[in-house]
Amino acid sequence: MNVMREPRVEKIVVNIGVGEAGERLVKAQKVIEMVTGQKPVQTISRTINRDLAIRKGMPLGCKVTLRGESAEEFLNRALEIRERRIPAYSFDKEGNMSFGIADYTDFPGMKYDPEIGIFGMDVSVVLRRAGNRVTQRSILRRRLPKGHRMDRGEALEFMRSRFEIEVVE
Repeated sequence: MNVMREPRVEKIVVNIGVGEAGERLVKAQKVIEMVTGQKPVQTISRTINRDLAIRKGMPLGCKVTLRGESAEEFLNRALEIRERRIPAYSFDKEGNMSFGIADYTDFPGMKYDPEIGIFGMDVSVVLRRAGNRVTQRSILRRRLPKGHRMDRGEALEFMRSRFEIEVVE
């Protein structure tokens, strides 16, 4: 097989949305750092919602972006929690995948801390082929040819073969 056609995990984004700044956000940052081993960044609101008392620029959650070997290792641990079963609707048409984890204590080695509480998280996996940088670089930016883009079927097949997941219809 052509090396440029092989799919790979480009990045994994682990997100915890809290909805407010303050004590809960600090606890969520602590949880995400314990689970991933990296320091999280705050996610900031871009709009105003008066009903929910959300202002523009207000911190609402935290996230971590994992790449390379640490991303694949985290994905294996997260899939073990889900018993390697992912619903088919978790895959989008570009070949990306998202799923949720209900509680951080499901990870091996994590124990419940009453001071922290219970936090779930969203895991988003971006699958790409080599050469995708052409669409993101600042000089000579180009579109990716249709045959080189990942689609849903290829992503399903890659995840089945590489990570041994079962896709539930």
